[in-house]
Amino acid sequence: MKFLDEYRDASAARKLAAALRESVTRPWTLMEVCGGQTHSIVRYGIDRILPPEVELVHGPGCPVCVTSLETIDRAHAIASRGDVIFTSFGDMLRVPGSRGDLLELKSRGSDIRVVYSPLDAVNVAAANPDRKVVFFAIGFETTAPPNAMAVWMARKRGITNFSVLVSHVLVPPAMRTLLDAPDNRVQAFLGPGHVCTVMGQSEYEPIAREYRVPIVITGFEPVDLLEGVLLAVRQLEAGRAEVENPYARAVRPEGNPASRKLVEDVFEVCDRNWRGIGPIPQSGYRLRAEYRDFDAERIFEVADIATKESSVCISGEILKGLKKPHHCPAFGKECTPQSPLGATMVSAEGACAAYFAYGRHLEEAARTETKADAPVAASVGIGGG
Repeated sequence: MKFLDEYRDASAARKLAAALRESVTRPWTLMEVCGGQTHSIVRYGIDRILPPEVELVHGPGCPVCVTSLETIDRAHAIASRGDVIFTSFGDMLRVPGSRGDLLELKSRGSDIRVVYSPLDAVNVAAANPDRKVVFFAIGFETTAPPNAMAVWMARKRGITNFSVLVSHVLVPPAMRTLLDAPDNRVQAFLGPGHVCTVMGQSEYEPIAREYRVPIVITGFEPVDLLEGVLLAVRQLEAGRAEVENPYARAVRPEGNPASRKLVEDVFEVCDRNWRGIGPIPQSGYRLRAEYRDFDAERIFEVADIATKESSVCISGEILKGLKKPHHCPAFGKECTPQSPLGATMVSAEGACAAYFAYGRHLEEAARTETKADAPVAASVGIGGG
């Protein structure tokens, strides 16, 4: 397959890694802001083959991870009602709220169903006119068009028992928030390839210019990622700060105009609270007033929710690029995919889940064990001369 041959080619990856080693002269910190990129970086060990001067940190690129705790709790409150069929993508069912997760609620009898498209949820509503059907509409700009289409289609078909619990978040305001933070470490970004297929690249140009940070729109395969790192480092070394798009096979400068128009027709920009980060002004979407009859938060009156976050989880610091999963004392111990303390351990795009899936927790345990055994090993002459 051409796609796999071209973008997972080992010799091409080695050449890019060699070019990177030749290009870098000082330490740089880069952040990827897409959870799919995080997963690929850990899966293929991209961070392991970079020169020591280049560090990759993981940003708030997992939409499941940054969905606010109060939104999760609102979902629980709605889903627990006997007259509701609550629909969602599967990765939201294990996200911990203040009092458990949706999967636990389902096990206690709530009608919670996994769907594979928001239009599936519209069809569930059409087939169950005596029930209220809610779809959990989360995600970055990437998933906003199909979610907007579901609402538009429900209104066109006259389906009045369908609504959406909206928690869309936007990438550019989050990038600005990270860069404005006094403890920011990020000097360049690998831009979110999937988001840019919808939105294009124009929103990122003011960020690159104002903050003097290179932004390289990057794909998801090993060659894509290494090329993105190389281009970002070359900009940093040259003192440039521009938006580059080596992912042109998928991303056009203008994005997808038809999808953007649909999103603008159904949604408007609003303030949004990000789990682990906090409120970010103008960083989310909500339904426009003309679609208010499809707003589950209004219909079920769940605006005021008291929340309780885990005191152990450090996912907020991970999402800001300040720490990595293995820095958490609970990682791989109290916190696992089977018993997650935070959302970053649940989603396939979460940094903690990626580190766990590819054995980083086992490596950390082995290093700790080796350190503990070191005095004993020295006393018996292991490794000595």
